[in-house]
Amino acid sequence: MGRLFLVNLEGKSYSCRHCNTNIALCSDVVSSFQSRHGKAYLFRKVANVYAGEKEDRMMMTGMHTVVDIYCVKCGSYLGWRYEFAFEKSQKYKEGKSVLERYKVCGPDENNYLVVAQEVEAGETDTDE
Repeated sequence: MGRLFLVNLEGKSYSCRHCNTNIALCSDVVSSFQSRHGKAYLFRKVANVYAGEKEDRMMMTGMHTVVDIYCVKCGSYLGWRYEFAFEKSQKYKEGKSVLERYKVCGPDENNYLVVAQEVEAGETDTDE
């Protein structure tokens, strides 16, 4: 295995719940919504992740081409990235990433181990 280079994020950030690697800055949160596993956050950009294979998924907001994203340090599943939206109204998601709340530690060091059943104002985008 080669040498691992991590991007250091400065400021309040979300990190991998398993290894504490910085994943995304709070300032990059676009919105929060309910995913199939509970609360999730849509981010403009993320760091220290690698992507799986592209696949088409039918979600509540329509068909999307997505890739699952994983922590580059420990390999834990974190969420997914939108590669392509088939619906015109969903094009704003392209290139953005979703981190599932139960897979990350928040900026306040909260590890969100208990999945909340609350739904904030926002959209639901779960697999059907």
